[in-house]
Amino acid sequence: MSKSHLLMITTLGLILTIVESMRFDLQSGHTKCISEDINSSAISVGKYNAVNPNEGFPLPDTHKINVRVTSPYGNNYHHGDQVDSGNFAFTAAEAGDYTTCFTALEHKPETTVAIEFEWKTGVAAKDWSKIAKKEKS
Repeated sequence: MSKSHLLMITTLGLILTIVESMRFDLQSGHTKCISEDINSSAISVGKYNAVNPNEGFPLPDTHKINVRVTSPYGNNYHHGDQVDSGNFAFTAAEAGDYTTCFTALEHKPETTVAIEFEWKTGVAAKDWSKIAKKEKS
């Protein structure tokens, strides 16, 4: 294979792969939604967790969140209620904007929850889901 063919294949792979990795703060009682335009039949995987403000101690109840992943037509692909972490994986049934919404539970006094979130679709998601399956076996 020539170098130009290898470069073209690598570039195409990068174009077809979407990786969203972020960390954001969420005030208790508030919601933040993140959308991703996903092609029909594309594999998508994600993982999220509330960051512990006190390393080495259990995560406080003030850092529990609700998470929902929905399709462009409102179909639920994942939900987590009062969790501090989770994973999801699905094959998109229809093309369009898929949305993941995080809601920090209501607390008085108000608390800030830091959330780490990684969302992969396409080739990167395929590779990641294979690795996850191998680790579980």
